[in-house]
Amino acid sequence: MKLTRRTAMQLTATAVAAPAILRAHDALAASGSVKVLAWQDYVQPNIAEAFEAETGITLDLTTFGSNDEAQSIVRASNGGDFDVVFPSIDTAVNYLDENGDSYFAPVPETVNMDAIYPSFLRDSVALGATHAGKQILLPHDWGTEGLTLNRAALPIADADLSFGDLFTQEAARGAAAFRQKSVIMGAGLYLDATGEVPSNRMLDVYKSEDDARRVWGAITQWILAHKENIGAFWNNATEATAAFKDAGCVIGQTWDTTGLLLNRENPDYVYRAPKEGIITWMDTMGILRDAPNPEQAVAFINFMLKPETGGMFANNTGYNSAVVGAADYASDEFKRQFNEVYTEEVLGNMWWWQASTPFFDPIRNEYVEILTNA
Repeated sequence: MKLTRRTAMQLTATAVAAPAILRAHDALAASGSVKVLAWQDYVQPNIAEAFEAETGITLDLTTFGSNDEAQSIVRASNGGDFDVVFPSIDTAVNYLDENGDSYFAPVPETVNMDAIYPSFLRDSVALGATHAGKQILLPHDWGTEGLTLNRAALPIADADLSFGDLFTQEAARGAAAFRQKSVIMGAGLYLDATGEVPSNRMLDVYKSEDDARRVWGAITQWILAHKENIGAFWNNATEATAAFKDAGCVIGQTWDTTGLLLNRENPDYVYRAPKEGIITWMDTMGILRDAPNPEQAVAFINFMLKPETGGMFANNTGYNSAVVGAADYASDEFKRQFNEVYTEEVLGNMWWWQASTPFFDPIRNEYVEILTNA
């Protein structure tokens, strides 16, 4: 982990002024429309309205609830139906055509890359944001996947909280929520820490097919041996929230936004990092190689790279923007929650989703199906 959420917020928030060439390019693009494929909660009405008012470009927004869904949509159109897509960085390898070429185009020079924290750009290379030596995806935001719990029902101290609590707590029987493809990583970190299933902190599942099957097979069997704790599965933000508000779950492995937004409604709900290390992800923006509106796509990305937009995004979702200065536009409530969750100890023990290997998703999906159908 090269840059923490706290150090990002403490760094200078002076926004980098866009060069004249960007302003000239955006003026040319101030008409027409742009077709965007984004996560369900990313481009909310306040952002969409501000973009259209500032640029004169009509925003044609389509949303998705999982990376698998986004990949299927892009592949179905051979990368030609949309201008801008928001993939998670570790899934970049899944956006290759049959010739091994990326559906994403190299980032145009007219995109204001200076608006992004340099360390995020640097780290994005190792995580999958380049293809054939060229940057194709830009860091947009990042967040974590930890544990949301109802402290009134499950009073576990922060220092003791573990991914294992999903399955080992009696109070969680029939009341634990998780996304299947993530829980086998969280449970794996727990089982590695206890020594029951050694996995080099789950990095072995990226190492080889044999290692992936060895590790995930053992984890899946362990989860199934504790399946009486399963209360609800979720696959998008709406389902994760419903697991607590409608299905009565008291603990869950969730994205940060689930716990943070629940906490704003009811302080009994908290989002915290497990002691094995909080799972950390980065989402990106990219322009498809056959984008029908490339100039408008650049204008949209440059708008999303404004610190004011980054602040709106953080307030809307609870996720962190990768844009320099965005923290200055985040609400006091957002900053309060950040400081409660991300202590120095937590920030020093993050676990990054790694760039996918060709065998990673297919093998993981096999064990996800086993968990789903058990």
